[in-house]
Amino acid sequence: MILHIDMDAFYASVEQLDNPWLQGKCVIVGGTSGRGVVVAASYEARKFGIHAAMPIFQARGKCPLAIFIAPRRARYKEISQKIMTILRRFSPLVEVVSIDEAYVDISGCRKLYGDTKAVAAAIKVEIKTSLQLTCSVGAAPLRFLAKVASDMDKPDGLTIIEAEAVAPFIETLAIQKVPGVGPKTFRQLQEMGIRTLGDVKKFPQKILLDRLGKFGLRLMALCAGRDRATVMPAVAPKSISSERTLAEDSRDKRLLNKHLLQQSEEVARQLRKANLRARTIILKIKHADFKQFTRSKTLDRPTRSSETIYRHAAGLLENYRCTQKIRLIGVGAAGLVPAASPVQMGLFDSVRESDGAWETIDQTVATITRKFGPDAVKRGTLKES
Repeated sequence: MILHIDMDAFYASVEQLDNPWLQGKCVIVGGTSGRGVVVAASYEARKFGIHAAMPIFQARGKCPLAIFIAPRRARYKEISQKIMTILRRFSPLVEVVSIDEAYVDISGCRKLYGDTKAVAAAIKVEIKTSLQLTCSVGAAPLRFLAKVASDMDKPDGLTIIEAEAVAPFIETLAIQKVPGVGPKTFRQLQEMGIRTLGDVKKFPQKILLDRLGKFGLRLMALCAGRDRATVMPAVAPKSISSERTLAEDSRDKRLLNKHLLQQSEEVARQLRKANLRARTIILKIKHADFKQFTRSKTLDRPTRSSETIYRHAAGLLENYRCTQKIRLIGVGAAGLVPAASPVQMGLFDSVRESDGAWETIDQTVATITRKFGPDAVKRGTLKES
């Protein structure tokens, strides 16, 4: 059996935990300036139709009395690490998929903790007792069904789909509940007359492939009760990024480059922490009309140098045809490889092209800031005017 543990309104719940005055109130995490989007909303706020990714100004309109709080990511990460430590007490097979959710394979835990219900209940009690937070747990023989189950009885729920119930459950499972079915795919499936996962069986493989590509094959497997996805502990990240919604929409290249420099330093810091390098640098832009665009550059040699990341991100911005003001800008790193992987150096590399010097500078700055605080050393171009 596989468990999917999903913390309930995690960011908002942590804020209510740290500030008891917020308990029972409409709490929205995501900023206080009216810019940006909702990161999390308490269940009190959700009753007003507020949900993650909703623009802050819309959330204010739906719930004028809501309390808006800027995210405290370091605090959320601290609590998340404690949650994952608790999960690993029950099984070594824990896959962290985000800061507030994880899969746990409990197949070999019966003799230690009892049946599925006993293990799931014990996890819920441990998290509640140790951290005063609630989570919803789904359990099933298939990973995708465990995720579906965890969402069926929120908050503080526990739903178990036993092996003998899998086939009838799949037959009637609403297709939009299947992980991976987004708005676009859902519309395609509706047009085909597919309302439940069981309906997929009515279509031959060729039609599903023609209409849905490889995802059609996955739906075929899921509707037959097959899911090759297993719990994979310590999965390496596929990408690392940093982004920011601007205080005001802007086309000022000087301001945008300043944000890119800050974000490049953050991405480089995360790469060092994960002991990785990146082959691809990504520029992310969201316009004032919320349309989003990305541009990327694949490097000859993987890097974790903040200067190299920034130089390529700034180059992508320079070559980007900006037709309107920008609302959000971000830098990403993909094509990640272990930092210890051999790097082929060019015969005529200049100092500017070599990452070694800049990585040494990055590491030195990181050592200083760990000892004296994050503001101990800053680039002159990032100094507040």
